[in-house]
Amino acid sequence: MIPENIKKTLTKQHYKLAGKHSAVQICRWTKHSLLDEGVCYKEKFYGIKSHLCCQMTPSVMWCPNKCLHCWRAIELTLGEKIEGEIDSPSEIIDECIKAQKKLLTGFKSNKKINLKKLKEAQEPTQFAISLSGEPMIYEKIGELIEELRRRGKTSFLVTNGLYPEKILELKKKNQLPTQLYVSVNAPNKKLYEKIHRSVKKNAWEKLNKTLEILPTLKCRIIFRMNLIRDLNMVEPENYAQMIKKASGEAKPLTASSKSRRKPTFVEIKGFMSVGFARERLGYEKMPTNKEMEEFIELLLKELGKDWKLLDSHEFSRAYVLGRDKKNLKIKKSEI
Repeated sequence: MIPENIKKTLTKQHYKLAGKHSAVQICRWTKHSLLDEGVCYKEKFYGIKSHLCCQMTPSVMWCPNKCLHCWRAIELTLGEKIEGEIDSPSEIIDECIKAQKKLLTGFKSNKKINLKKLKEAQEPTQFAISLSGEPMIYEKIGELIEELRRRGKTSFLVTNGLYPEKILELKKKNQLPTQLYVSVNAPNKKLYEKIHRSVKKNAWEKLNKTLEILPTLKCRIIFRMNLIRDLNMVEPENYAQMIKKASGEAKPLTASSKSRRKPTFVEIKGFMSVGFARERLGYEKMPTNKEMEEFIELLLKELGKDWKLLDSHEFSRAYVLGRDKKNLKIKKSEI
């Protein structure tokens, strides 16, 4: 299913294949956490434990987009449909945990390792479905999320927003993840097409359809932005309108609709010139924390007084905006 030349490329990038079309990679912050040298912004913001997180994908080389800022080998993309027999959700989860264990084996010889954490890490409790490719392409993505929930695991699903019909299906079948991320990296159609280079017809319109659906979902929503210097750090007023659409503020809110509104956050990350992205966008396209904070100030002015900067993880160049910090950490009732 995955050609040998692509398998070799993935192996060089420290991916471990898990079944026919899925893969795992140990996140740098999982490594840092195991050595007690810091934790991921996801732990700082949302309470997810870095050493218990499995960074994976059910569609490692399949995506309709060829984004300029993507770290993976988009030139080797296998299209937007996984051909042939696909793995079941249970097979994917089991294979991902097995692959994670193998990747963690080498840590045992490190004298600095926290052995208690290493033992706990053998059974991850959080699945970050985001590593590479577009997870909505895996046709049983809802069943995968459902199986993770059945096993008592949280799930963060990152999508490019080009599959609104799939999101509606997840909603209908009660298969929404713990936290749903939608990547929005452009404030207008022209810039969107330049950055994402999608093969999907009406990709911009599909993204905006997804944003309209988000306020109706009973799960945590993250409007995710990746800022690239001299490219998409423009038109904060248009980003603000899209955020309002995603959070249900595009239309006037009544007192009752405000009380029913689910927490929506804006996660902003700075572009990192790593992996294959280095060949498309150089280091000069990486914004500094100061530049990002200046842009965030402009965005907050457009969003209005209810919105504020809730937290930051400066080493990762990651920031999170929202209305109330008390809702930031994931509660047991949301798992």
